[in-house]
Amino acid sequence: MNLNSKVLTRRQLMLSGALGTAAWFVPGVFAEELSRTPAMTEGPFYPDRLPLDKDNDLVKIKNSTTPAVGEVTHLSGRILSKNGSPLKNMVIEIWQVDGNGVYLHSGSSNASKRDKNFQGFGRFATNSKGEYRFRTVKPVSYPGRCPHIHFIVKKGERKLLTSQLFIEGEPSNKRDFLFRRVPAKGRKLLTAKWVKMPKAKTPQYNVKYDIILNVTPDERKRG
Repeated sequence: MNLNSKVLTRRQLMLSGALGTAAWFVPGVFAEELSRTPAMTEGPFYPDRLPLDKDNDLVKIKNSTTPAVGEVTHLSGRILSKNGSPLKNMVIEIWQVDGNGVYLHSGSSNASKRDKNFQGFGRFATNSKGEYRFRTVKPVSYPGRCPHIHFIVKKGERKLLTSQLFIEGEPSNKRDFLFRRVPAKGRKLLTAKWVKMPKAKTPQYNVKYDIILNVTPDERKRG
């Protein structure tokens, strides 16, 4: 290899590195940079009776003035195809325990402790940019599990992905039997940073989390 070839190789590496970072933000650039979000089990506590209020604000139920117990979390992100294209009209559902570690499910062993001001379940349809957003509380641990948020992505009635979102850097992650089953690379794709909002009067967090689906053009259109 001559000197010119070495210089060219270095330039190519630098350029590909810069574009590799950009590929996470620019739709359609370097599709191989986007890894599909891993699937995980739905678990036994998807609500067996959906709440009357099923919007994307889990902190307050309908017109109630009493908020749920817990640290408010503003969860938002995009649902994208593997090539970075936004996926609109995708419905994302989330459900999780309340601040007392109780699911909105009749089978919860600690149902008597449930926070009646927490919605427990929410639903949102993505816009033309593939964006979604929820207001919820920071998940807490309960016996056998570290903090996490369950989610399902649907197109019409078809489930495209079922998985769980974890808190980056949470010490109890390594003790969670389901989280440990996921390969190391996959674990990174299932975690997000809970970034504390500095000007909030009470503890609140911003969480950004993109979901990558392996969908075909036909699957995008079908409802």
